[in-house]
Amino acid sequence: MPSQMKLSAITLDCSDPLALAAFYQQATGLEPHAKSDADFAALVREDGLLIGFQRVAGHKAPSWPDQAVPQQLHLCFDVVDLDEAEARLLELGAAKPDHQPQEDRWRVLTDPAGHPFCIVRG
Repeated sequence: MPSQMKLSAITLDCSDPLALAAFYQQATGLEPHAKSDADFAALVREDGLLIGFQRVAGHKAPSWPDQAVPQQLHLCFDVVDLDEAEARLLELGAAKPDHQPQEDRWRVLTDPAGHPFCIVRG
């Protein structure tokens, strides 16, 4: 029987790790990792899950929904009120693509580095 695996980290490529960490910190309320710097910044959830942001030279933002530059992954966040969460995230620097597959159930937004993420009525 294989050993169980526990997800411990998710890391996003970007050109400015500190700026992207600041966006997600404001969006989620997660605590910054003590050893964040200009090349790698991270946020930590109470259960230890880390969301990391690593500097990649020449990073190209995903072009969702067009796949010229694939999204590679996306994060989903449960929210109570879609409209309220969307407005708050847009104020923080997120963008809203025109293409919204099921806007009444979830919204696709992009973070300041261009990564798509979803807010889902939780």
